[in-house]
Amino acid sequence: MAAIGKPGIPGVLTGSVPAISSVRDLGGYIREQRKTAQISLRQLALQAGVSNPYLSQIERGLRHPSAEILQQIAKALRISAEALYVQAGILDERHVSNDTTSAILADAALTERQKQVLLEIYTSFHDSDGASVADAVATP
Repeated sequence: MAAIGKPGIPGVLTGSVPAISSVRDLGGYIREQRKTAQISLRQLALQAGVSNPYLSQIERGLRHPSAEILQQIAKALRISAEALYVQAGILDERHVSNDTTSAILADAALTERQKQVLLEIYTSFHDSDGASVADAVATP
């Protein structure tokens, strides 16, 4: 099992091609994020450095983009590349609180790097000697 080559993002390659339904789910997720960001397909394609038809095919579930393309799309959408990797089946979901992780990943005011750092800190609190996040925060 090979790890993703991006420091600070734990994950494991699944080694299998995602099922057609997961490719459609990925495309729907990207479309939803694009609409939430209130940008057109053309604008996203331009910002991500891909063609309009290719992005349209991704959103309709006809194409499965590489990790590099997903990273470009995530950057253009100002969302976590990790979120797209999970949707695409490239990364396994983290075993931390989904509510907190989701809130961090969804925060449009944070940069990709800030999201990574927050998730690393949050995960380290969960992993440190069985101490909870609340215990770590309460301790001076």
